[in-house]
Amino acid sequence: MMPRKPFAVVLTVLPLLLFMSAGEAGRPSTAMDFAGKVVNFVILFGGLAFVLRKPLAAMLRKRSADIRDTIRLADEGSAEAAKKYEGSEARLAGLEGDVLQLKNEAEEDARMEKDRIARLAAEESDRVRQFTGQEIDEQVRAGAGELRAYAAEQATALARERIRKRLTAEGQAALINKSIERLSRFYEKSGSR
Repeated sequence: MMPRKPFAVVLTVLPLLLFMSAGEAGRPSTAMDFAGKVVNFVILFGGLAFVLRKPLAAMLRKRSADIRDTIRLADEGSAEAAKKYEGSEARLAGLEGDVLQLKNEAEEDARMEKDRIARLAAEESDRVRQFTGQEIDEQVRAGAGELRAYAAEQATALARERIRKRLTAEGQAALINKSIERLSRFYEKSGSR
């Protein structure tokens, strides 16, 4: 790269040299016109480059640092994701054992619950049998009492009917006389004492 001072001097003197050459009828030639445009272009963009060099360099350095930070963060994130993946794989491998253990525990709990329910059902069945037996005994006693009452009622009705058939007015008079006789004998026996 050229030193700054000679470069600046060349850029300043070059337009003067270009315009000093002879032209056709007071107009610069096409080559001179083109050279002038090139010089203007170089001066304009050279000046812009000179002015913007430091901010542009700073911006590029900052952008490079940002890209390095982003790459570093991405690498860290990738490493962390890899660790999590390994941890997940380990947990997944452990989950199979846990699932098998939970399944065995659930089967054991279900078997114990089934046994408990069967035991409770047997106890309830015994209670129902006992209650039913007591209920049947009570109904048999009540039925026997009703049957005795019915039999007594029927016997009384039958006896009443027989007595009515046998008892005529003459038989009734004979019974009354017989009863009076017994009472008088009884009275005589108890009065003689």
